[in-house]
Amino acid sequence: MELILTGNAAIALAARDAGVALGVGYPGTPSTETLENLARLEGGVAQWAPNEKVALEVGVGVAFGGRRALVTMKHVGLNVAADPLFTASYTGVAGGLAVLVADDPGMHSSQNEQDSRHYARAAKVPMLEPSDSQEAYEFTRLAFQLSEQFDTPVLLRTTTRLSHGKSTVTPGQRETALPAPQPPMNPAKYVMVPAFARVRHRLVEERQRRVREWANAAPLTRAELRDTAVGIITSGINYQYVREVAPTASVLKLGLVYPLPLEAIRAFAARVETLYVVEELDPIIEEQLAAAGIAVIGKERFPPLGEFTPAVVATGLGLPAAELPTLELPTRPPAMCPGCPHRGVFWTLKKLGVTVAGDIGCYTLGVAPPLSAMDTCVCMGASIGVAHGLERAGINPATVVGVIGDSTFLHSGITPLLDMVYNGSRGTILILDNGTTAMTGRQEHAGTGKTLTGAEAPRVDLEALCRVLGVPDVDVIDPYALDAMEARIKQALAFEGVSVIIARRPCMLIPHEDYPAQQVNEELCKLCGRCLRIGCPAITKTPVGEGEQPRSRPEINALLCEGCAVCAQLCPFAVITNTV
Repeated sequence: MELILTGNAAIALAARDAGVALGVGYPGTPSTETLENLARLEGGVAQWAPNEKVALEVGVGVAFGGRRALVTMKHVGLNVAADPLFTASYTGVAGGLAVLVADDPGMHSSQNEQDSRHYARAAKVPMLEPSDSQEAYEFTRLAFQLSEQFDTPVLLRTTTRLSHGKSTVTPGQRETALPAPQPPMNPAKYVMVPAFARVRHRLVEERQRRVREWANAAPLTRAELRDTAVGIITSGINYQYVREVAPTASVLKLGLVYPLPLEAIRAFAARVETLYVVEELDPIIEEQLAAAGIAVIGKERFPPLGEFTPAVVATGLGLPAAELPTLELPTRPPAMCPGCPHRGVFWTLKKLGVTVAGDIGCYTLGVAPPLSAMDTCVCMGASIGVAHGLERAGINPATVVGVIGDSTFLHSGITPLLDMVYNGSRGTILILDNGTTAMTGRQEHAGTGKTLTGAEAPRVDLEALCRVLGVPDVDVIDPYALDAMEARIKQALAFEGVSVIIARRPCMLIPHEDYPAQQVNEELCKLCGRCLRIGCPAITKTPVGEGEQPRSRPEINALLCEGCAVCAQLCPFAVITNTV
């Protein structure tokens, strides 16, 4: 049976067919759909964790118990999960543990484009990299086998193009004879105190040697000999680009990108005249080959940043790049949805002139014009820590607001808020609670009252949680009520302590209360343009008048308008009213 699947869907199917006891992760583009697909499969079991560190620790527990686990995250999520990863490399496993990490070359939806292959080298764990959906399926199943064979977690690296691109998949037989769970009963293996860890470290180094030897002869290290004038070493999605632009070149395709099968590479290098390494982002393979005395051409011809395309690869190889058709499309910068409850928040913060320490989520769009109301954004949960740090640097806390979403707060905002309280800080934190993990596709979390599968679950009470952490001033506001919101934020800024304001309205893309659309009275409109400054996609403008300073007439698209009435509150002439 042949299927057409994305890379994410293929990995999910492979995990189910390999008999995983659990898939667990935190949503992060481009990895998110993997667990969503797994949860929909018959026999698939998947759940969201509050963050990637917890997800990997749960997966490690499953593997310690003798069963197989799939843990999923995007590249920056592996930063969060690094602590358990490094120690799990020492402990090893009982059941197979595969960790999917999806990199994002080109930063389509990320704050950096780090190369996760560094983690394989640093943690000394094998890393597989498929090049299409069929290999995504096969390598996922292989990851569990290697994990058990070599007693190690195995990283499975994908990229945005592979995660979301589709190709054909022929699934294998589903495993049904699964081992019974067994509690860990070997402290010398699983309790990493220094005395035991020193012994385990020696085993890790020996494992590196054995995995490398296996890879030298394994089918996933594939030499395709054609014209030997040019030889290309590559892996992952770049293999597809190489085959497209250089069909006559000899290629060594690496399925295992760490540890490298050096003997197979030496043998290939000896048979070609000029050797290239085609790898996105960092020169991981290139540097290892240079250290091994193998001469290659790499980053002097291929860029160290951005996502590769066939044209980029062709240019690096000195081949003519195919000219792709170009389309003249209007610029469509990302924007908050019509009726987004975050819009009024950022309008108010901009009006107040405060410094805004931002975070990762839809609300990061508060940095974009015309709102232009965010000053910092580092990583998940950093808004609170940065706000605290600004106060410690001597910045007046009455001029600083930290802004974080509900899912991000539960991911990694709780501990920095605790830190503010513990260290006697003063500051204002806004939790933008829209009842979902909106940025990655509206996934559930511990504050929504539902699990990944939609089952009812306990719902975290954000107000009570903040009070338990010791926050003395906690309140809930309606972000659609601009005047009241502004007054409450001013009150918080003046408070001599930590204040948390929860701005609660549901995301516009989940079921919510309907409000009548707004409309502009064109006869009374003074063309001041104030309503246009909030950047709502439902409000368009038509140029009117002539001269050096033409003005625009606002119009509200009733099909797009969600009726939040933020624009009506901003109109100084009260000419925007609802349609009812």
